[in-house]
Amino acid sequence: MIALIVPAGVEVADATGPLPGEALLPEEEVLVARAVGKRRAEFTTVRTCARIALGRLGLPPAPLLSGPKREPLWPAGVVGSITHCDGYRAAAVARASEVAAIGIDAEPHDPLPAGILDRVTLPAERAHLADLPPGVHWDRLLFSAKESVYKTWFPLTRRWLGFEEAALLLAPGPRPERGTFTADLLVDTPPVVGGRPVRTLRGRYAVSGGLLGTAITLAAE
Repeated sequence: MIALIVPAGVEVADATGPLPGEALLPEEEVLVARAVGKRRAEFTTVRTCARIALGRLGLPPAPLLSGPKREPLWPAGVVGSITHCDGYRAAAVARASEVAAIGIDAEPHDPLPAGILDRVTLPAERAHLADLPPGVHWDRLLFSAKESVYKTWFPLTRRWLGFEEAALLLAPGPRPERGTFTADLLVDTPPVVGGRPVRTLRGRYAVSGGLLGTAITLAAE
């Protein structure tokens, strides 16, 4: 699903369950030594996806460790993003010379749990959701898009970005299951890429097979 919404030059590997021969590298084992079985399974499959995607860039297998905010630490010269939810795991990678940052997210295509929407959206966004056509759980899709925004933002700034600091607009295509979105960053100091401040992020989404996915790919130039 994620491969449908990223441009050429971004390599994606995904899975709907455990992959044949999947395994953790010794450096990764330490990170889940005390994890419950479900967490360990997700961690293992998504790391295996990351190594498959890196291999498609022509790079050797490498451990994918975690930073202080649990962000993935990619090999030098690589940018990437990972996601997992029930029934789906994925990794997307690209060369840093071509792409400044990637953010991907996958979610079940279900409504958000009660009480969550008001916590993760602005009033204007809630009004926008009410105007969208039926057939898609737009509240969950907007939440996913904000997750992709944060995953794009953090590697560039190393700073927190609250849900209220990005204003999203969803743009369904002729079929509402595919479309695009924009996110205006409501911050005083936006990230700078290629010498220019980035005030708006643009992404794509897809809904398929009981899941939805969002992705942002920010070019290096």
